Amino acid sequence: METKSVAINFPVVCVGGSAGGLDAYTRLLKHLPADMGVAIVIVNHLRTVATLLHEILPHYTKMPVELITERLDIQPDHVFIIPEKRDLHVLDGEFRLKPISKPRGWPDVITVFMRSLTEHWDGKLIAVIVSGFDGDGAAALCGIQEVGGITIAQKPDTAGQPDMPESAIASGCIDFILSPEDIAKEIVRIAHAATS
Repeated sequence: METKSVAINFPVVCVGGSAGGLDAYTRLLKHLPADMGVAIVIVNHLRTVATLLHEILPHYTKMPVELITERLDIQPDHVFIIPEKRDLHVLDGEFRLKPISKPRGWPDVITVFMRSLTEHWDGKLIAVIVSGFDGDGAAALCGIQEVGGITIAQKPDTAGQPDMPESAIASGCIDFILSPEDIAKEIVRIAHAATS
């Protein structure tokens, strides 16, 4: 059993969004350098529609953009996209995909992934909630803070659909409320602090 030589303690940024999220993702990625040593995981909650983010987002970043597959290694300076109809987990530095646990009603894929990160990731965690309906992700934010992570909500008046950021803010566990451009600046600042 060979051990992985890649240290799995770099920061992971989980960006959770839904309706209106594409605008936020593109504005965020345009302002992130490609070499800051963090992994960006975009958890866009779609139940049935196939995601096209892995085809759209490469136009906005120099980082490789990949649709997550089972046991894919989490690597820094990459953008990873959750596939539709799957819950996303992390184990041993790899992504694990499971059938969606909540097939009816609003999915909670963002909450599921954030909770997995708090249990199975050693590096710094940054949780970002952007535009979307409902409140996916909000239930996991206090847990992110409890393990020393940083939580950020998109400023509701900059979001196409403010429900998700407003639910996140209402959780009482948000450190920053910022526009996508300012979220990017904050991620860069945290990344420098975490890697220096």
